[in-house]
Amino acid sequence: MRRRELITLIGGAAAAWPLAARAQQSERVRRVGILLAAYAETDRAGQVRIAAFRNTLQQLGWTEDRNIRFDYRWSGGNAASAKTLAADLVQSVPDAIVVAGDPALTQLHKLQSAIPIVFTQVSEPVDSGFVASLARPGGHITGFQNFEPAMGGKWLSILKQVAPSLKRAGAMFSSDAAPHTSFLRAAEAVAPSLGVTMSIVDVQKSGEIERAVAAFASQPDGGLLVFPHPITISNRLLINALAASHRLPAIYPYRYFATDGGLISYGPDQIEQWRGAAQYIDRILKGENPANLPVRAPIKFETVINLKTAKALGLTVPPTLLATADEVIE
Repeated sequence: MRRRELITLIGGAAAAWPLAARAQQSERVRRVGILLAAYAETDRAGQVRIAAFRNTLQQLGWTEDRNIRFDYRWSGGNAASAKTLAADLVQSVPDAIVVAGDPALTQLHKLQSAIPIVFTQVSEPVDSGFVASLARPGGHITGFQNFEPAMGGKWLSILKQVAPSLKRAGAMFSSDAAPHTSFLRAAEAVAPSLGVTMSIVDVQKSGEIERAVAAFASQPDGGLLVFPHPITISNRLLINALAASHRLPAIYPYRYFATDGGLISYGPDQIEQWRGAAQYIDRILKGENPANLPVRAPIKFETVINLKTAKALGLTVPPTLLATADEVIE
């Protein structure tokens, strides 16, 4: 290579380097707010979901502190704190918000902000008025549906298989979650055919759980349907301990209840939904309208059975149920 050509090549490269550096420095950093009403920051289950969300975004080309930043709000099941954190998050005006759970989304919806919102762990997005329809949400909110109303009957049927002597089922119910009413009605519709009567175990506040469970357990042949809610999620270790001490078979909505000592869980693959939420955030930040992103229903439901807990309760899990379980803890 001639000397003049070499000098020209080196000079051109030198000029390009500062331009590339300036382009990287000037790349806009997008802000994504994340409201986790059910989890404390120290809760491993919450951290696992956030890790799946962030890893998916990284695979899609987003790098933290280069072109994206996350703004977390953890309320640990405290409803008053979730309300305050929702308002604070909206006032900070992020580019988009990710939220988990019906009560937290309700608070964001009440604030009537136009910030794009992607939800997970929400059961009745249409009936609650969050979206116009599943196929065409029609506003600034979309996401991933958790359960249909009929799930209440499904949970009761599974629990009856595990505990054939079950005659009374207590639904852990909170009035601030509209889907709980639908779950309860579905369970009540199925209960007579199973020889079971339904009642409410009110868990509107965390401090009421121990008293409510003890009152329900004062009569024999009982079991629990633990509905999804920030209070039941954040207090799952307490609920598991109470179910064990009162010898109450219980069914839960998410696998971490069973892996943390609960008898059995049946619900969607939440990790996959958080990956989906990351994909939706990617599309929104790249210019797509959430109104045109359909609400997705769960594709796969998981059954997790804790045989240690079953043995402690004196229960024998039917082989047919064991054969269909996604995970068996021994």
